[in-house]
Amino acid sequence: MKTTIATLKKMKAENNKITMLTCYDYSIAKLMDETGVEILLIGDSLGNTMLGYENTLPVTMEDMIAHTAAVSRGAKNALILADMPFMSYQTSTYDAVVNAGRLMKEGHAHAVKLEGGARVCPQIRAIVDADIPVCAHIGLTPQSINAFGGFKVQGKSEEAARTLIEDAKKVEEAGASLLVLEGIPAKLAAIITKTVSIPTIGIGAGADCDGQVLVYQDMLGMFTDYVPKFVKQFAAVGEIMRQAFADYMKEVKEGTFPTEAHTYKIDDEIIEKLY
Repeated sequence: MKTTIATLKKMKAENNKITMLTCYDYSIAKLMDETGVEILLIGDSLGNTMLGYENTLPVTMEDMIAHTAAVSRGAKNALILADMPFMSYQTSTYDAVVNAGRLMKEGHAHAVKLEGGARVCPQIRAIVDADIPVCAHIGLTPQSINAFGGFKVQGKSEEAARTLIEDAKKVEEAGASLLVLEGIPAKLAAIITKTVSIPTIGIGAGADCDGQVLVYQDMLGMFTDYVPKFVKQFAAVGEIMRQAFADYMKEVKEGTFPTEAHTYKIDDEIIEKLY
């Protein structure tokens, strides 16, 4: 059954946990979609995991559109949520609407995600007015890494916690349909989740959020440049892949691959005529 914004709101009302994973290509999208994951997030984290950048800031609209389109071709039931990359919405509400529209028209996304609280409410409102569903993102927002001075837990002081609660209320009032809470104390995330009527998706925000999201390369042990505290490795796929690559290399060098089972045949009479 196709997952929609209405589906997710109903899941929150029924206390039915929502699952989200990052996804960046067709083949992985098919695998995830077959398991029933409700939301596939084409995150600008692809800058780190797919493109090898140090952070998400260099990711372009063209990067996001290409990867979103690939995921949308592979997933038939999941909701396709695309990140708006750095400087695609901060400059003006006009730019925000145009770029959100591109992710919908060219990337075939079902919703877009942008980082920030009260300060991006004008953009959220404008995008929603264009009939594009929006997921807000507060707490540790990776596009603000330079302002934060690194990847640091947010909302630990009373003032910062109150600001995040107010941000959550304001993005909901602006029309956001979903809210990602990243890198904040679990008890604060629980308060925010009870305060807003829209579903909250946690990443490093505890178990009381309405759902959870992880970067799939992290949870499969495929990306090891750094591993955040909140990541659980559900399978050592990276090690399996590494061993498979090594086994392939060994067999090619030894001449044991390919075997006859992996080759095509031709009539010997034809071969004899070629000499």
